Amino acid sequence: MFKFQAITEDMLGLVLEIVNSNTDYNMLENGNAHRTLEEVRRMFLNQTTDSYIIVLNNKYIGLVDFLKTNPKDNTPWIGLFMIHGNHHSKGYGKRAYTSFEEELKKQCFAKVRIGILSKNISAKKYWTSMGFAFYAISQWEGQPIECFEKSLL
Repeated sequence: MFKFQAITEDMLGLVLEIVNSNTDYNMLENGNAHRTLEEVRRMFLNQTTDSYIIVLNNKYIGLVDFLKTNPKDNTPWIGLFMIHGNHHSKGYGKRAYTSFEEELKKQCFAKVRIGILSKNISAKKYWTSMGFAFYAISQWEGQPIECFEKSLL
């Protein structure tokens, strides 16, 4: 069973390890294979989003960064959903997202959105396989992103 544990300061070393295990994503997102502890602190310990480490059988396997209400569209957004590089292609991503989606449904969210870097072909394939549908192209920090949405009703 997957658990979503709120990220705290003392977990940042684990968070950094998970982020830096995904060098291909980091290169796509910001042109650097690795993030610093300070970058991870800013990303996951802020007042805007709820950030969780994904736990399976007492193993830290991934991260979720979630924005309950985006002020631009009053809709919940997944800012980041990442599985540790050592755990790719084992089905953890699909099972973890399904568990996270169940939590969103319990909180009565009607839909959820995600923005995917246009160059991230594997992420687009993954999220469409999870039932997300493309609805628009936008920009994020100067990069084109494709916006996807899923109804939770």
